[in-house]
Amino acid sequence: MAPTKKRNVSSKQTAQDGVKRAEVDLNCKVERILSSRKHANDVFDILELLQSEKEKDVSSAVNTCSKLFCTLLEKKELFVGKLPAEEEALSGGYSAEEKYRIFMRHRYNSCVEMLLENFSHEEHGVRESALCCLVKFAAEEGKHPLEDLEWSEHYSFPWELIQSLVDRLLSRRTDSSLLISRFQEFLEMEDMRYYVMSSVRDCVCRVMDKNKGAVLPVYQNNVFTLMSNIYMPDKESELTNFMVKQEAKHEDWKATKLKEHRRVFEKMWLSFLKYKLPSNMYKKLLVILHDSILPHMNKPTLMIDFLTAAYEVGGAISLLALNGLFILMHQHNLEYPDFYKKLYSLLEPSVFHVKYRARFFHLANIFLTSSHLPVYLVAAFTKRLARLALTAPPTALLFILPFICNLIRRHPSCRVLIHRPSMEEEPLEDPFLMDEEDPARSHAMESSLWEIKTLQKHYHPDVSKAAVQINTSLSRKEDEISELLEITAFELMERDLKPSQTKSVPLEFETATHLLKGGGDVLGQHFCLD
Repeated sequence: MAPTKKRNVSSKQTAQDGVKRAEVDLNCKVERILSSRKHANDVFDILELLQSEKEKDVSSAVNTCSKLFCTLLEKKELFVGKLPAEEEALSGGYSAEEKYRIFMRHRYNSCVEMLLENFSHEEHGVRESALCCLVKFAAEEGKHPLEDLEWSEHYSFPWELIQSLVDRLLSRRTDSSLLISRFQEFLEMEDMRYYVMSSVRDCVCRVMDKNKGAVLPVYQNNVFTLMSNIYMPDKESELTNFMVKQEAKHEDWKATKLKEHRRVFEKMWLSFLKYKLPSNMYKKLLVILHDSILPHMNKPTLMIDFLTAAYEVGGAISLLALNGLFILMHQHNLEYPDFYKKLYSLLEPSVFHVKYRARFFHLANIFLTSSHLPVYLVAAFTKRLARLALTAPPTALLFILPFICNLIRRHPSCRVLIHRPSMEEEPLEDPFLMDEEDPARSHAMESSLWEIKTLQKHYHPDVSKAAVQINTSLSRKEDEISELLEITAFELMERDLKPSQTKSVPLEFETATHLLKGGGDVLGQHFCLD
């Protein structure tokens, strides 16, 4: 075994030495290219390594390219303006200086294209180093532009390079979430964020139209991951961190205006949401909608079509969509008369068993907070919840019963549902129509909460105790239900199995401590216990 270990150590050391020699060789080539133009062809050897199958070779080549081309950009040794073809440069009337710059500009373009291709490399380290190198190139291009800027609305920002970068980052075939998370730190720069948002919008429209709006799960997940990681500033004074400064024209640049950021942000999201999404994405998107999207849009009401379509999906997605509609109604004066009718239709037995149960009732509690709601509407919700409570699990009943009591506290006119003498004298058929979708036609105000009376005999003591509360004079202070929303069956069972803290009470007999002892020595009189 010992000789084998020596050979393994020796081979590992040899490999490390080989990598170091390769790095030294690459650095020597860079020095030769920068020191004398007669060694310009050495750049082909560097570019060739970018296509190597070995991760270390590619990483070394990326670092070398970064050093070489950043230096050439800084020295202004790349051709500026509309780049002629290499054949044209050789045959045309260009000076030796211009021919060299055209040659190097073509090599730079080849390097950028190879780095973009490495975004699909199987090794994450290669993808990450290629990404960082391209961002460095973008920063240098911003300082030393390669295009004619006289008529450009983007001034010196290299928007074409960023557009290509975003296009490759949003892969159609592979999950780019790790690479996007690395790219996120560059989005803290205001101009980078502005042009990335614009590029995402263009890329989405182009790709989705090409595929005729078909669902592309991998691609759309990559797009959503990138967009959801974009942090938007709240004030224009926060726009201070720029990758490229535009000198005298900086204040006139669109990337410095918060209004323009909001405009591009809005267009980016709307362009993404106008296409059909993968079913698992609706929940992710609707959860962040009210915090991360709506507050940063110039016209949040433009989301009405998406939210209406999301509601039609059904289940928990419908509730999350109603949350967005509720915000538009209360904060942006949107008229949506069917809101409470749609919320009412979501109250069905399955609502107690869905993953988003806690969020559902948390939001429903907010929606029904207003004291200006019609009495018939609140009565319909109260009665429907009471009817559903008959088949609900104990974990749900522990917050449903206080929820019903809170609704009655907010709307005293609904107290008639608790005590209706006409229904106590003789059993009558309940006029409430459980299957009616319109709460106005449910006849809830003509009914009573006999379901709560039934639950007062529930097998679980906590449930029966909560149901009995409705018999008392309800205080003005509402019950806090937020902690009860998250309780699980396991937690409830654990709590029930804990030994109760009972008080000791005087008894009429002496407690036995041994099997055959105690009881006033009665046993000792008849048996020998020694």
